[in-house]
Amino acid sequence: MDNNEIIRQLIAKKIVTISPDSEFVYASGMHSPIYTDLRQTISYPELRQAIAENLAALIKQEFPAVTVIGGVATAGIPHAAWVAQVMGLPMIYVRSKPKDHGKGRQIEGRVDANDHIVLIDDLISTGGSVLSAVQAVRKEGAQVDGVSSIFTYLLPDADENFKKADTKFAPLLNYRELIEQEIAKTVTKDQYEELLAWHKDPWHWQR
Repeated sequence: MDNNEIIRQLIAKKIVTISPDSEFVYASGMHSPIYTDLRQTISYPELRQAIAENLAALIKQEFPAVTVIGGVATAGIPHAAWVAQVMGLPMIYVRSKPKDHGKGRQIEGRVDANDHIVLIDDLISTGGSVLSAVQAVRKEGAQVDGVSSIFTYLLPDADENFKKADTKFAPLLNYRELIEQEIAKTVTKDQYEELLAWHKDPWHWQR
């Protein structure tokens, strides 16, 4: 299954919903014509396997020195596990904050100063949560080669945040690819322009 087919499956299964004539409101308060619920991919074995295989191929290409796959809690954890299995690599996962009991760990799994870690999350909007995980791993003395994800909106904020954090980002799928694939199917030219308008200035877009 190639990336185009993965996009088709995400839309067909309503894991990604495009609604340029209405809007969704995110937890951040941002209004958007697209909603993604990539946590639902865990319920579809063929789709999740394709995602894992394609992410593994991407990571091998973009981060050839990788020795450990890391999952960002919570949505990145299952995909990191499947990618680590495909690549035959160790896995870790990173909590949003340290535990408040026991040894107070934020990172579960072995982390070594010689490791080259790639962190996986399901969705990147601004990159804030995954970059916090990057910082936590680096604080433990390990090398983070970069971040990968199933999907990204390609928002300017994310680009700027990854640059500031000096962290390479390699997503499998992105917003531009998705809407350009859909313009020939379910999205009209006017709707496509509306989708581009949101992407250009998402914080001020409203229907």
